[in-house]
Amino acid sequence: MQGQTFDSDYNDKKVGLVLSGGGAKGFAHIGVLKVIDSLNIKIDYIAGTSMGAVVGSLYASGYSARQLDSIFNSQNFDQVINDYLPRKAKTFYEKDNSEKYALSLPFDKFKLSLPKSLSRGQNIYNLLSKLTLHVSEVEEFENLPIPFFCIATDIETGKEVMLDSGNLPQMVKASSSFPSLFSPVNVNDRLLVDGGVTNNYPIQELKDKGMEVIIGVDVQDSLVDRNKMKSATDILLQVSNLPTINAMVEKSKATDIYIKPDIKGFTVMSFSKGRQIIDNGEQAGRLKAKELDLLPKRKESWESNVKIVSMDSIPINNIYLSGNSRYSRSYILGKLKIKSNQITKYSDFNDGVNNLVATNNFDSFDYYFKRSDESIGYDLYANLTESENSMFVKLALHYDNLYKTGLLSNFTKKHLLFGNDVLSIDFILGDNVRYNLDYFIDKGFYWSIGLTSRFNQFNRNIPVTIAESALSTSFDLSGVNKLEVDYEDFTNQIYVQTLFTKSLALRLGFEHKHLKFKTETLTVNPDDEDFVFENSNYLSFYGSLILDNFDDKFFPTSGWYFKGDFNLYVYGSDFNTEFEEFSLAKADVGFAFRIGNKVSSKISTQGGFKIGDKSTRTLDFALGGDNINLINNIETFYGYDYLSLIANSFVKSELALSYEPVKGHFLTGYANIANVEDDMFETGDWANWADYTGFGLGYNYVTFIGPLGVVYSYSPEVKKSFWNFNLGFRF
Repeated sequence: MQGQTFDSDYNDKKVGLVLSGGGAKGFAHIGVLKVIDSLNIKIDYIAGTSMGAVVGSLYASGYSARQLDSIFNSQNFDQVINDYLPRKAKTFYEKDNSEKYALSLPFDKFKLSLPKSLSRGQNIYNLLSKLTLHVSEVEEFENLPIPFFCIATDIETGKEVMLDSGNLPQMVKASSSFPSLFSPVNVNDRLLVDGGVTNNYPIQELKDKGMEVIIGVDVQDSLVDRNKMKSATDILLQVSNLPTINAMVEKSKATDIYIKPDIKGFTVMSFSKGRQIIDNGEQAGRLKAKELDLLPKRKESWESNVKIVSMDSIPINNIYLSGNSRYSRSYILGKLKIKSNQITKYSDFNDGVNNLVATNNFDSFDYYFKRSDESIGYDLYANLTESENSMFVKLALHYDNLYKTGLLSNFTKKHLLFGNDVLSIDFILGDNVRYNLDYFIDKGFYWSIGLTSRFNQFNRNIPVTIAESALSTSFDLSGVNKLEVDYEDFTNQIYVQTLFTKSLALRLGFEHKHLKFKTETLTVNPDDEDFVFENSNYLSFYGSLILDNFDDKFFPTSGWYFKGDFNLYVYGSDFNTEFEEFSLAKADVGFAFRIGNKVSSKISTQGGFKIGDKSTRTLDFALGGDNINLINNIETFYGYDYLSLIANSFVKSELALSYEPVKGHFLTGYANIANVEDDMFETGDWANWADYTGFGLGYNYVTFIGPLGVVYSYSPEVKKSFWNFNLGFRF
């Protein structure tokens, strides 16, 4: 005992359990609860702060310690804490954002600022909501299987707030919203953050509830000596811990059974070491087993007393939304993909929440289910907090062998003309100045409208065949295989788009394209610096069908990819004086799957052909090089340099095997084969064995700025090797 002993009437005493905050160190609470369950101790009230509130609320809701052990060990807390959203949940626009920009900063009133937090805490809320669905109708927490309350902090007044009623997942989220890591939670017009700021061990509040014997589990840090304070961060951490550590001197004395698990060497973010922390908590609990065993017992075991039924589907009768002003009810329900008076799989509902949050149009989506008065089933009550930030500045950097160095700065403005539109402009400075402009009015599964404009340029050696149609016979090209060409592309599109599913989109539109190719290799007279052999405008109608549910763009382990493109070119000007109408069709299909825990494979096939006039060669298919942000009909092919294989038709297959020995590190082997030949679909040569083969071996390390990698490739036909380097996201 900590300061007192039991008397003969102790079996009539009420027992309270207080669980402190401590981030990942709070896993130790589960270990202590396993000891409490093994002794069948009757707990009359639970108080918790932060992670103590998370564990305490679930235990109070009816879960046994053994069940909590299983639940917490099955979670990927890196994804839960960081608000990881599956790629399939994101719109095509958000996929592009997350796979292109390294840094995004709010830009309000022409002033840059930092985000309010690193995470919204939405994944924590979703997890708690699912786990507490069986008590969702309980508004007063004293009516839970075990009465419960938690502590939060009013960030505006600095005062502690006791949370003992309301929406249980929301209150627990507020209690555990560590400042800067998680966004504050708005509860009854009060902004609440982690209760550990003001009261990390609410023992007195528990006694005020009538508890006469207190079991306390303390997972807070202790003071360290000077030898362990080796940085400014260490000193700041020691200073920030001083108030709670000093307060624990008296609070520990007031605790009847004080349990202090060994949490040395662990931090608030040591979620990957959860198994060891739980075991340490169980060890600490067993050291107090004799004292715990003297406490009042339950009449029956906890697991047999409280039955928790896991629901795979939810009958949703009515849907009540609040907090939305810019975004309509149909827009929100379209993202959630739910309707009234339908049975919805819980996994589908969770995917719908991810879809909505992935738009980044909402700071939070708080919801709860309540038993419906109408019939069997639930009513959904949801409160949305629309994001106040509508302007952003985004940054990225990149290097590859084609575009060379690039520094990207992006300006994004949401709600420019309409509530659901977005304008995005990329400016890329470096060896090849470029830009991209996108304007999109997002109507989800209805027909959306978009405008795009881009300018790309690079310098590369290309086969002389692509220029032959534009060159005068006065040029002697004997012995010339390649020309060094400055390639410029200026493309503008207007289109409409509709979604069939979240990952399947159809786009129809009109395109203007200006191509300019010039070279210093050939000159008409000594005064000319460059010879221009393409400087034409082209107009076309186009259509694209895109399916993309890969779980990762760069190193997918599951999912499919398909993109089919068709362009009908109806006009060509300037250099193309004898233009005749022609079409280009192209398709790309890929499939990714796992082979064991650390190996994955991606198989892909591509093909394309030209229909009609064959004289325009500058839009032909060109293969070679590594997988970068390619434009027009330029395709990758390992073993050959960029734009090495050019023809008006091609077929290609590729196999990629990736091995991830350590998280974020990938060793990848590539093998590709292709036929690249004019009119081969007319002659039937496309079905012959491949004329071109190539192999590659690469290493990539995935960082917050994107993959950092190198690929070595070789082709047995040309007996030549190439090194391709990549730094950062591809743009």
